[in-house]
Amino acid sequence: MAAKRIALLGGSGFVGRHLVAALTREGYATRVLTRRRSRSRPLLVMPTCEVVETNVHQASNLDAHLSGCDAVINLTGILNEHPGAGERFRDVHAELPGRLVEACRRRRVRRLLHMSALGVGADAPSEYLRTKFSGEQTVHAAEGDGIAVTSFRPSIIFGPGDSFFNRFAGLLALSPFVFPLACPEARFAPVYIGDVVRAFLTALGDDSTANQRYELCGPHIYTMRELVAYTARVTGRRRLIVGLGDRLSRLQGRVLERIPGKPFSTDNYLSTKLDNVCSCDGLGQLGITARSIESIVPGYLGRRERNSSLGRLRASAAHRD
Repeated sequence: MAAKRIALLGGSGFVGRHLVAALTREGYATRVLTRRRSRSRPLLVMPTCEVVETNVHQASNLDAHLSGCDAVINLTGILNEHPGAGERFRDVHAELPGRLVEACRRRRVRRLLHMSALGVGADAPSEYLRTKFSGEQTVHAAEGDGIAVTSFRPSIIFGPGDSFFNRFAGLLALSPFVFPLACPEARFAPVYIGDVVRAFLTALGDDSTANQRYELCGPHIYTMRELVAYTARVTGRRRLIVGLGDRLSRLQGRVLERIPGKPFSTDNYLSTKLDNVCSCDGLGQLGITARSIESIVPGYLGRRERNSSLGRLRASAAHRD
């Protein structure tokens, strides 16, 4: 296969790192556009990956860096807003896709893959979901201009380096006995990062996926309580998980959105009002058999715990010496 050049926005994140590695193995040349090159160190060693530090919210920068590319993949997304330009839901989810489409028109890029989210809609309960829907609608509107668009709506994405199971493993380690859990009955169908990557690769190589929207879910549905309890079992933590009711869950969002890092917010709480599960089997439509959390998560969470235990043992031995 003749190498093609793919531009990626959001390529330095969790999904992006896995996708760039797979694209490299498949013979593609990649150009990752990022605001902070220092966050892309794992990509710098990939021989056909070019990491460009730039502000993708400026149209002139998009024009410059889409030059010579055959396709573009938009993975940009934020779970919480922060002050400043380019840090708000509307900036990232709604307005950036519009600028990207215009740049594709000007640079004659005819293939666009776009990461959306499950539950998006104009009347969705959270600003995250409403702006994600706006961006998805914008990119698909470009189909009339000769740009072949495929979008993906994944549930929670898990795998080595994820921010879901790894985050809860860390929180459980810090919680001594009782773990208060917001939105315990919210439902999810976690999808493996390897399967999401295969979906993107399949779409790149299959013209029939153009102008389609695919929902991506794992094979099983779980409540938030079940997922956290599973994380506790895999990491060997005995914790009493206490589910918070609706009012306390909302209150937790209001409190935690005021601390650095925003581990949880009111908008996150509102997003859980919709089940994060698929209405159709997008992976199956792409010929991909979804893998379960049980077949993947112990491999990296268990390794995390073993490494943590070894680190404590080494520190203890060094202290005795």
